[in-house]
Amino acid sequence: MAASIANGNGVNRQHGFTLLELVVVVTVMVVLATLVVPLFQNVLQQAKEAALKDTLFKMRDSIDKYTLDKEEAPQTLEDLVQAKYLREVPVDPITGRNDTWEVELEEQPTSRNGQRGIINVYSGAEGVSSSGKPYREF
Repeated sequence: MAASIANGNGVNRQHGFTLLELVVVVTVMVVLATLVVPLFQNVLQQAKEAALKDTLFKMRDSIDKYTLDKEEAPQTLEDLVQAKYLREVPVDPITGRNDTWEVELEEQPTSRNGQRGIINVYSGAEGVSSSGKPYREF
């Protein structure tokens, strides 16, 4: 925004930014943005991976507690919710969905009814983490 100022001769002069100044400022902002955006994306990805590890730890702990308490492994993740070991089946932070979990079943059933139950859970996300480890191996 230019301001009109009278100088000593009574002539009005416009003060403001020149086109060159504006181009320099915009260029500096673009350069900074190209440096900051990849860093932000990397931090965001690492946060998702940390959340995935924490979610898997809690789900595996719930499976273990259910198995010890009920003397049989849960048949589905929904069994953990119905028995109040989890409030809900959590969302996989990488896929953004709660139906992509992959479960590992017992080789030999331990339940009285002879059905194999869940002994472990993994992310169903494709790809690898920032450390190069596949999400399915977390």
